[in-house]
This record gives sequence, structure tokens and C-alpha cells, in this order.
Amino acid sequence: MCAVDVTAWLLDGDPSIRWQTRRDLLHEPAPAWAADRAAVESEGWGAALLDAQDPAGTWGGAVWKPEDWDATDDTLLLLATLGAGPDGPRMAAALARVRDNVDWGEQWGHSPFFEGEVEPCINGRVLIAGAAFGSPSERIVGLLLADQHDDGGWNCYSEDRTAPSSFHSTICALEGLAAYRDADGPTDVSAEIARGHTYLLERGLLRRKSDGSLIDEDWLTFRFPTYWRYDVLRGLDHLRAAGAPADERVAEAVALVESKRGADGRWTLEAAIPGRTTITMERVGEPSRWQTLRALRVLEWAGVACRA
Repeated sequence: MCAVDVTAWLLDGDPSIRWQTRRDLLHEPAPAWAADRAAVESEGWGAALLDAQDPAGTWGGAVWKPEDWDATDDTLLLLATLGAGPDGPRMAAALARVRDNVDWGEQWGHSPFFEGEVEPCINGRVLIAGAAFGSPSERIVGLLLADQHDDGGWNCYSEDRTAPSSFHSTICALEGLAAYRDADGPTDVSAEIARGHTYLLERGLLRRKSDGSLIDEDWLTFRFPTYWRYDVLRGLDHLRAAGAPADERVAEAVALVESKRGADGRWTLEAAIPGRTTITMERVGEPSRWQTLRALRVLEWAGVACRA
């Protein structure tokens, strides 16, 4: 048993935390958490995000912004992460405004929002939202499959598939393809997902394959939301959600997550990505329900944690 039981604390949080705690940590059946999930659009963080949509259907007045996180793409990604269902009245109305009014602009031939543009790190995130909200794009899937590098990953800044991949681009593409697969998309993407997982696992989620050195110390700091940025907890939580087995290649990364658990059984929000956000969910330096939920389900998946 855990020294400190944090389940009650998690269940006292936002509906998005409550329903995922019931599903992922308490392993309750869908009827037990359906009401909490339905409440995402009407209470707390989900309601605040929906309140911020403008009449034109966008958030932040834009489809995408390079240095801020309050635009349409990242806000819809966050709503998908919270688990807002597409059929609730508020979410359905918001999605209708996006489908009717929001596109990627003249540069991309006014491609509709859920059809994406060209970069894997953007398209992967749009595919997550599309899969969650009933608009998974075969166009995006085709682009991601065509853009996968020879080493199994992706890289937004390379036009040559023989060039080294980027963890940032790779995690966005993998999360999108896994969401598409789990939404019963018709194209078989299992081989490409497996190749992407091998890319991460051969590097232990944090080290260069060539010499075993740490790729980026910043990946050892856990943030949420992550947007396009990779860190070790994000990589592990993706592998868990995608159904990959936990083997010896994740041991160091899992130990890092375990080491950050506080004496009170909780994890803190260690840092935030700079830039304007649609809402602020949690404060840096304080106990974080998001980080605690994500860490506990990763540790359980890895077989090194007791139930919360």
C-alpha cells in the first residue's frame, strides 16, 4: 500500500481529474465515471475554456500562435486532454463554430481546421483533437506516415527522412496516430506507432543512442500542459496510454518519475512553458493533481507503484 493515499485529494479536483482517476487509478467501469466526464464541459477548467471561444469560432483570435498557447489548436488539444465529449451541448456548439469558420489561412489553401497543415508537430496535435471530437483526418494521417524518418521518429525542421528525428516532433506525431487508432480510424497505423516507440525506447526516453549521454536536461523537468514540448513524463504517459509494454528500457525514466514524489504522496508542478495561455489550471511549485495523476498511472503501468 502507498504510505500516503491521495485518491480523495484527486477526486476532490476538477471533473477532468475525477473521471480519469476513476478510470485509470481506481479502474472503475465507464458508468462510474460517465457523469464526471460529462461535467467537463460545464464545470471548472473545461467550462472556462469553452467560455473563452469567440463568436468566430477561434480561441485567442487565431488558429495557431508560435509563442503563445491560447490559440485554437492548443485550446482544442487541451479540451481533448481534459476529456470533453463531443456530444455535450456546449462542446457540440463550439465544434460546430470551428468546423464552419476556422481554417489554416491562405498559406495552406484555407485547409479546414481539422484537416491540419503540414508540420508533424502541429498535425499530430490537431489529429488528437480530431480523433477526440469526431473529425479524424485521413489527410493528416497520410502526411504523418509519409513524414516518418528512417530512424522511426519525426522532425518538423527537416525535409530529409534520413536526418535525425526530434523527440518534440515525434511525441506529437505518436500521440496523434495513437488517438486516431483508438478512435477506430480505417488506416492501419500500428507499424508506424511501433517504429516510433522503438525510436523512444532505444534512447531510454532521454539519452542519445550513439553515446548514452543525456539529450536535454530540460526534459527532466515536468510541465503541464506540455503543448508541443517533450519531457520524460509525457513520453512515459504516452507509452502507457498507447498500450506499449513497460520493459527495462523505461527503467531509468520511471525511476526519475518515482524520485519526484513528495513525502505527502503528491507531485508538484515544477515549471510552466512561457507564453500566454487560455486559462491557468495549476500554480508552479504547488502540488499538482495533473502531475500526480499522470505520475501514479505511469508508475502503476510500470509495475513499481501501489494504487493511489
